[in-house]
Parts: sequence; structure tokens; C-alpha cells
Amino acid sequence: MSISKTAKIDGSVDFGQNVVVEDEVEISKDVKIGHNVVIHAGVKIGEGSVISDNTVLGKFPFKASASATTKIKKLSSLVIGDHVMIGANCVIYTGSILHDNVFVGDLASIREDVEIGEYTIIGRGVAIENQTTIGKHVKVETGSYITAMSTIEDRCFIAPEVAFSNDNYLGRTEERFKHFKGPTLKKGSRIGVNATLLPGVTIGKDAVVAAGSVVTKDVLGAIIVAGVPAKYFRDVPKDQLLEEGGD
Repeated sequence: MSISKTAKIDGSVDFGQNVVVEDEVEISKDVKIGHNVVIHAGVKIGEGSVISDNTVLGKFPFKASASATTKIKKLSSLVIGDHVMIGANCVIYTGSILHDNVFVGDLASIREDVEIGEYTIIGRGVAIENQTTIGKHVKVETGSYITAMSTIEDRCFIAPEVAFSNDNYLGRTEERFKHFKGPTLKKGSRIGVNATLLPGVTIGKDAVVAAGSVVTKDVLGAIIVAGVPAKYFRDVPKDQLLEEGGD
């Protein structure tokens, strides 16, 4: 185990074997750290949180020569709130914030400049790219891909294998740099399994995108869309709307 002398660690912290803790890390009381965890410089971990085996916290991003969204810049420290649970083999980058009671499943990847609200669940193998904001009480299920520059508001549901996109030019021409934007999901919207959301679309409050759909344009609130391309199917039943008591 390698722990920097400048790290501030509460005496109640439980460490596994082969843990690395770099300079200026702060770990609060009753935190549990699994085997082979690497905690890079400056990371802050709130009380009662659990970090499982082989996870890396506070990784600094590399920039590929052709990358359009990764910027080499000074980033703030990774902040992990109270009672956050992070699974095994996760990589969470510096410059992000996970608020209290967030759950992150095994094998997830969370890039820099990401903020995740309280009680949100990030499923197994989910990839969340940089400059993304996710609200409170959101569920992002197994294997979903959340592209850079996306916004997901409170109480949204994203089923397994959903894919977001942010580049209509597919990596060609300089014009694309003016238009990068991920999807925006308004409060309470729900996305079915294996749906695809194209760049810049907005999914309205309480709207539903059916499984396997391809969303090419904005979706109004409280309606269901389905198909390729996705079109109006019917209204969302009133008992499923958030203001009517639906969960």
C-alpha cells in the first residue's frame, strides 16, 4: 500500500490491499476502499462511501490528436459525496462531481466535467462522456452510452443499451465544431431499450421513447414516440405523469 504523507484520511477508513493514495487526497470517516484501488491527487471522498476493487478515481484525461471534445486544461479535483457506492473496475476522471448517495455499477466510466445528482444510479458498463450533467433520482441502465455535452434532468429513466450522439457530421469537415451538442432529456422523460438519440434533440418532460426507436427531432412532453424515425404513437397515460403521482 502506498499512501502520500499529504493525504488527509480519517482513522476509521478501511483499506484493502495494494491501494495507492496520492497527494492531497481527502477521505472522510467510515469509507471502505477495496483492493488495488488507485486514488489520484486531490480526490475528495465523503463519509460512508464504498470504493470497490480495481477502481481508479481522479484519472486525468488523455487527448487523442483527432479528439474534438477533450481539452487539455486545468481541472478541479474529483469530488465524491457522502454514501456513494462505486463498483469494481470503474474509472472516474478528475474534474467531476458525484453527489450524495449516487450508485455506480461495475465497469462504468465517467469522464471529466460530469456532474451527477443525488440518488442517481449509473448501471454496469455505462459510459458517460465529458461535459455532461445528470440530475437527481435518474436511472441509467446497463451498457448505455451518454455522449459528451448531454443534459439529463431529474427523474429520467434510460434503459439498457441506449445510445446518445452529438455529431451530425460523423467526424468530417470543420463545420461540425460549431454544432456539437448531445441530447437534452427534460424531467421525467424515459428512453426504451436500444433507442438511439441523434445530436441536439430535446425529449420533453414525461415523454417516452419506445424501445429500438431512432429520435431525429425534438419530442414534445407527455407523449410516446416509436419507430425509425420516431413518430407520435400516443399520449403518456395520466397516471404515469410525475405530477399525477407516477414514480
